[in-house]
Amino acid sequence: MHGFANPARFLRIARWLTPALLVSGVALTAAALLWGLFAVPPDRLMGDTVRILFIHVPAAWLGMGGWTTIAIASLVELVWRHPLAGIAARAAALPGAVFTAICLVTGSIWGRPTWGTWWVWDGRLTSMLILLFLYFGYIALSDATRRDGGASSRVAAIFGLVGAINIPIINRSVVWWNSLHQPASITMGKSTIDPAFLWPLLIATIGFSLIFGGVILARMRAILADIQAEARLRRKAMAGVSG
Repeated sequence: MHGFANPARFLRIARWLTPALLVSGVALTAAALLWGLFAVPPDRLMGDTVRILFIHVPAAWLGMGGWTTIAIASLVELVWRHPLAGIAARAAALPGAVFTAICLVTGSIWGRPTWGTWWVWDGRLTSMLILLFLYFGYIALSDATRRDGGASSRVAAIFGLVGAINIPIINRSVVWWNSLHQPASITMGKSTIDPAFLWPLLIATIGFSLIFGGVILARMRAILADIQAEARLRRKAMAGVSG
């Protein structure tokens, strides 16, 4: 793990891996969405509204995946003091929040014709909304860390770990509470989704995940560039004072 702790080594890998992830992710996502929009038949009960599935489900998974990334990176930062872990957590926060917001918006659009309402205080929807607020809180803490030179980094990491409690709540909410939201369609080793919908959904999820990974790497590179630029400015300022 610490073999990649050197920023120069990380940047050499990320320089070619970032565009590779983004290009392959966009290609797979475009193919899956075209497949889902034009080749997949309407659902027997929901008709054409089911096609939002190919955006809503990957967005939900990546909203949770983004916070899982933050939690793992926070643990690595607190326990092993990995120099890139905090940067990885900060980089995952904004795209994770965006996917969570997409999940909530597409879920509301899907819910209007299906449930007859844009929003209900359902266990799944409410816990997903809480996740979005957690992202906002983490982003605010991360900005404070940047402004105070890293003094709040440990607080942000602890917040990232504590917030992970919400992930299993989201996952199990349709089991624990009486819910308008349908039960999980994909579980370990089995799926209740028709293969006509399942395959483009899996490809869309892979595509969005590759885009997500590429965006995180791009943001990590940008954060490292900012840190390096600030360090150079501080050295110049110190040299000016000494002179």
